[in-house]
Amino acid sequence: MSMALKHPLIAGVVFTCAGLAHADGQLDRAMQDPANWAVQAGDNYNQRYSALKQINAGNVKKLQAAWTFSTGVLRGHEGSPLVIGGVMYIHTPFPNNVFAVDLKTQEILWKYEPKQDSAVIAQMCCDTVNRGLAFADGKIFLQRADSVLDALDAKTGKVVWSVKNGDPKLGAVATNAPHVFGDKVITGISGGEWGVRGHLTAYDVKTGKQVWRGYSTGPDDEMLIDPEKTVTWSDGKLVPVGKDSSLKSWKDDQWKTGGGTTWGWYSYDKDLNLVYYGSGNPSTWNPSQRPGDNKWSMSIWARDLNTGKVKWVYQMTPHDEWDFDGVNEMILADIDVKGKKTKALVHFDRNGFGYTLDRTTGALLVAEKYDPAVNWATHVDMKTGRPEVVAKYSTQQNGPDVNTKGICPAALGSKDQQPASFHPKTGLFYVPTNHVCMDYEPFEIQYTAGQPYVGATLSMYPAPKSHGGMGNFIAWDAGKGKIVWSKPEKFSVWSGALTTAGDVLFYGTLEGYLKAVSLKDGKELWKFKTPSGIIGNVFTYMYEGKQYVGVYSGIGGWAGIGMAAGLEKDAEGLGAVGGYRDLQKHTALGGSLTVFALPD
Repeated sequence: MSMALKHPLIAGVVFTCAGLAHADGQLDRAMQDPANWAVQAGDNYNQRYSALKQINAGNVKKLQAAWTFSTGVLRGHEGSPLVIGGVMYIHTPFPNNVFAVDLKTQEILWKYEPKQDSAVIAQMCCDTVNRGLAFADGKIFLQRADSVLDALDAKTGKVVWSVKNGDPKLGAVATNAPHVFGDKVITGISGGEWGVRGHLTAYDVKTGKQVWRGYSTGPDDEMLIDPEKTVTWSDGKLVPVGKDSSLKSWKDDQWKTGGGTTWGWYSYDKDLNLVYYGSGNPSTWNPSQRPGDNKWSMSIWARDLNTGKVKWVYQMTPHDEWDFDGVNEMILADIDVKGKKTKALVHFDRNGFGYTLDRTTGALLVAEKYDPAVNWATHVDMKTGRPEVVAKYSTQQNGPDVNTKGICPAALGSKDQQPASFHPKTGLFYVPTNHVCMDYEPFEIQYTAGQPYVGATLSMYPAPKSHGGMGNFIAWDAGKGKIVWSKPEKFSVWSGALTTAGDVLFYGTLEGYLKAVSLKDGKELWKFKTPSGIIGNVFTYMYEGKQYVGVYSGIGGWAGIGMAAGLEKDAEGLGAVGGYRDLQKHTALGGSLTVFALPD
């Protein structure tokens, strides 16, 4: 069946642009049309905002299910589909099947089923999730669990090219969504819990040829760092990182198994030609085994798209002692910061601090707690950029084989990778959060290639002196570093948010509710119980004059790993099984897409 015949619009958008010098011409046009949802965040700034306004705060209470789709996979469903010119592209967790669906008839136009060794499942830390597809140059890009990056013909689903991005036998697997910026596909790697050395890699959209790869740790040339030109925040100003900045912060050659993986989200400022992303935790989780700052794990990076060279880098949690991965999304927005209009980068880190930086220079502007329960550090010293650690909650100071209790947040952070949203009219950020604390006991572990390299036992539970729940949804002023309003939830909010020009905020809950709330105060306007818990990201599009809102439901991810993987012991799932045990009373496994619209 020819999509070109059935869908002349998408044929024009996708397939007549082969002569463009850069592959992003068609993607730019697709992103500029709010009828599409052409990239995972709706735009390259990661704002997760839609200009559609047919559904608004006044009529959202009338929303009803329009159609549903079963993916046939019962594991955690993260990310969201893409919608381009009348076709929806749906992905699944492992085995990472891809469907192209006709929006008019909901007919499956094609299906791609990659052949992967099921042994890769045992190498995946926290469920077999996949965070979505990318689109450009007439292709759909899939980052498979086994690290292979596939480029599929968007018209037929046939493989155009494939490239291997890492060795899954060593734990180098993949859960991230690839991103297309310019003529390059950007992708990362998972496996920090296996001692994988993190990297970000750019491939040519047309051929799959590797253009550059920048590592998170190691020698300057392998990180693509110029020790004199790459800057970081220190002593209240931006200074060169200096020669061997990473090597000097690790004992011997520990950087080779140092983690700093890159499985989160990436953003791009076309005017500055900079790609932004975060690197994850250092390996192992036992901090006593890896003295030093462990640079550049737990950092925010700005790389030149063409060369991969690092313009600036900022480490949020030096010598991480709590698994506060730094991979959460970097949201780019022009906002007022302390009375000055600023090209800002806003990041809600797992460590519980909301950071605002100048995205042009890397200067640190704001760093404040976005969950009042955060206790592992009192504050971030704005001159040094380093957190002031509370000794009582230092797993390094207390030492291995000592169970440090009452650390807030837990390792899964005040927010994990579930992305926040920015609304340009209010100037606020709308953030799904976890309200969870932990006990953390490190222990000695030796690195063995291809085997877990964690070295800590965890237990998790709701933060004390709270509303009794494990989540809050908040509105955040990034210029001031203050919570504007907070809406409690029974469980962590593990869904990506969406805001629209209709002044509606959407997010999902682990029990399976898709909710619409007021931007002004978080007041609930509407909700619907989907078939399973929601850890996917809400998206919206318009087709034949009607606006739709959709979300995956399929419990899993780190919070739902007990249900998804059939784990029973409290300490399993790196402590999440015990913390989220009650979740099984409220939802069950599933794998489906539910799409909503206003009645005719």
